Parts: sequence; structure tokens; C-alpha cells
Amino acid sequence: MSDATAAPPTDAQPTAMRTFGHILVNTAVANVTTSYLWWALTFWVYLETRSVLATGVIGGAYMLFIAASSVVFGTIVDHHRKLRVMQMSTTATLLAFGAAGAFFWLTPEATLLDLGAPYFWAFTVIILAGAVVEHMRNIALSTTVTILVPDERRANANGLVGTVQGVAFMVTSVLSGLSVGFLGMGGTLVIALALTATTLLHLLTIRFREDRAAAAPASGARAQIDLSGSIRVIRSAPGLFSLIIFATFNNLIGGVYMALMDPYGLELFSVEAWGLVLGVTATGFLIGGGLVARFGLGANPMRTMLLVVVAMGVLGATFTIREWWLLYALGIWAYMCLIPVVEAAEQTVIQRVVPLERQGRVFGVAMTLESAAAPITAFLIAPIAQFVVIPYARTEAGRDALRPWLGDGDTRGIALVFLISGLVMVVAALVALRSPVYRTISRTYRESAPRNEVEGTRERATLSEEGTRS
Repeated sequence: MSDATAAPPTDAQPTAMRTFGHILVNTAVANVTTSYLWWALTFWVYLETRSVLATGVIGGAYMLFIAASSVVFGTIVDHHRKLRVMQMSTTATLLAFGAAGAFFWLTPEATLLDLGAPYFWAFTVIILAGAVVEHMRNIALSTTVTILVPDERRANANGLVGTVQGVAFMVTSVLSGLSVGFLGMGGTLVIALALTATTLLHLLTIRFREDRAAAAPASGARAQIDLSGSIRVIRSAPGLFSLIIFATFNNLIGGVYMALMDPYGLELFSVEAWGLVLGVTATGFLIGGGLVARFGLGANPMRTMLLVVVAMGVLGATFTIREWWLLYALGIWAYMCLIPVVEAAEQTVIQRVVPLERQGRVFGVAMTLESAAAPITAFLIAPIAQFVVIPYARTEAGRDALRPWLGDGDTRGIALVFLISGLVMVVAALVALRSPVYRTISRTYRESAPRNEVEGTRERATLSEEGTRS
């Protein structure tokens, strides 16, 4: 191999990172758009119906659809060029949101809000479909990190992903609350359509000659759903399956927050104020993601992840221990600081130990299992909270029993659920830290030297040069 072939240009990495930056920002706008409309739908439904059950079902259905489709999404990502996948998913989202807008404007609002009629659920499913298909972009983005970013900088790049997601979350919560409060659902749909169209137009301006080896099926492979093959790849990296299972269990606890966080917040704040609170607390995403981008995750991302989960459990158990809005807001902010660390740790491990040509499917399997966990809890906890825990906490006996632990207030039933869930999370993380599988995955990560890093750097240089010439 000649020197000219082996050595990439000195500006190859900056060029590749600029390309990655364009993709990252575009994905951020897409995430803002779908989250904005989905959160607005949740706010709108709760304010109009005051039904915790309805919001729990909506949130659970969202995660369930992601779980059902993620393996398919991962297969599509592995067998197609990443930019093409992003364009396809954005086009599908635009069509779905357009259909939802037509449905909204052609159906009387009173009819649409009848939870016992099919119109509300049809409207919800259309929006859900547009939001879910956008998640294909997130899988594609994770594989793009592997393509464009050197191994030693991937934890930092994943931190940037967390930072951008924090910005998206912050903007989304503010826009959703204000939009529902001042514009209603119709105006919110118009904004979502405009943002989606803008994202698609920007995607069409990006030129990125992608990984040819990963874009086409490997030799002898078929472009089909390959669940069994993906599971074999996961099992071939000792401890990786246990990592995904732990993340799945962690998301079981996350289902509690999915079902009850907004109802609790909307009892303490107006919808406009609640949107602003979420916007301010979402700066925690920026801080957590920024710290990972700056300092990485240390020599052992798994240890970092489990210690952070312990801290998340403590926060989840205590941020509603009294019905104080400041305590709740500060607790959410601190919790947001920790989420990007956990997500970046899992992504960094997978990017290190799984071959690129299989990463889309592995990320898809992980997303399927982890996304399926939250709706299970949401579907279970929403009716239990609505019909059992909350009514009990509002009785005289319930108030007397909970007062020494949780104080007084109308939301003590939800606080009790948060307390128990947080303690379960703490115990699970501490047990995992002492387990043999923790030592196994730590060793696997440590011993997995970057594969073909020289070739990967040269490929990044070539792809970026071709994209610039385009």
C-alpha cells in the first residue's frame, strides 16, 4: 500500500465532522418537529379531558409502535444509504402530518375529543405514525457516527447528539405548551407541517457520499428483516445482550414517568407555565450532553452508566416527596442532566463492539426491546394510578398514611408511585454493579480494539472529499 493511499489528507477529519454536523442539526430539527406535535397532542388531550388514562395510553402507544417498527427500521438503515433513509422518513412524516391536519380541520372538535368514538383514536394514530417513522433517522444517525467519527472521539460525538437532543427537548416543551395555550391544536399542526417541509428541503441540499460497504447487503445477505442474525451478533459480543436487557429494565421504570410526569406537572402549573418549566429544565440535557462531549465517559462507560442510573433513581424517588413546584422543577432538571450520559454510554459500547454493517439492526433490536418496556409500564401504571392509587391517596386514611412520608397535597398518589419506582431503579443499578455480566461487558469493551481504524479514517476522508466535490 503506497503512502498516498494509506495517509488521508490532513483536513479529512474536520471535513467529515462538518458533514456530521449538518446531519446532526437536520436530525435535531426533525426531532423537534415530531416531539413538538406529539407533546402538544398530549397536553391538548389532558387539558380537554383531564384523563390520566388517555395520556398514559397515548404515551404507551407511541413507545409500542416504536418497539414494533425498530427492527424493520434497523434493517432498512443497514441496506440503504443513510441519507436516502433520512429523506424517505421525512417524506413519510410530512405526508402523515398533512393527513392529520386534514382530519382535524374536517372533523368538529367536540367529535374529535370523544374518547369513546373512533375519530380521536384515528387522529392520534395518524400523528403517531408520522412521529414514529422519524425515529428511523435516529438509527441512521448512530451509524453515521461510526462512519464519520474516529473511535476515540465517538463518546464525545454521542455527547453532541445528547446536547442537540437537549436543545430539541427544550425548544419542544416551550413551543408545545405555548402553542396549545395560545394557538390551539390547529395552529400547532400548521407549525409542524412547516417545520417538516423545511427539514426535507434542507436534506435535499446535503451531499454525502456514503459508506458503500454498509449501504449494500453483505455478500450472500438478503435485504430483509434479520432478527435472528442480529441477535447472534449481539450475543457474539460477551455481555452486550445484558447491557441491552438492563437498559430495557431501566425503561420499564421510565414508563412511570411517561404516564405520570405531565399530569403531575399540569396539576402544579398552567399549560403555558408547564411548557416553560420543561423548557428551562431541559437545559439539563445541554449540560449533561456537553459534559460528555467535552470529557467523554471515562475508561469504562458501563460503570459510568450504572452510577448515573443510581443517581437517577434517587432523584426519581425524591423530586415529588413534597408538593413543591420548585422541588419538582429542580428534580426534573437534574434528571435531564443524567439522561444523555446513559444514552451515550450504551451507544458508545455498541459502536465499539458491533461491526458497522450490522449496527443498524443491533440499534434497531435495542430500540425495540427498550421502547417496548416503557409502554408496558405506562399501560399498567396509568389505570392503577387513575383508579386505585390516586383515589386512595385522597381519602382520609390515605392522607394520614402518606403524610409522614410525602406530606400533604392532591397529587400524593402520583408521588407515591414515583417514590417506589425510584427506589426500584436504585436497587437494580446497585445489583448490576456487583454482577458478573457487568464485569464481562466491561472487559469486552476494553479488549475490543478499534477495528480497521486506518481504513475507516481513509474512508471518511474519501467520502467527505466526494461530498465536497458534489
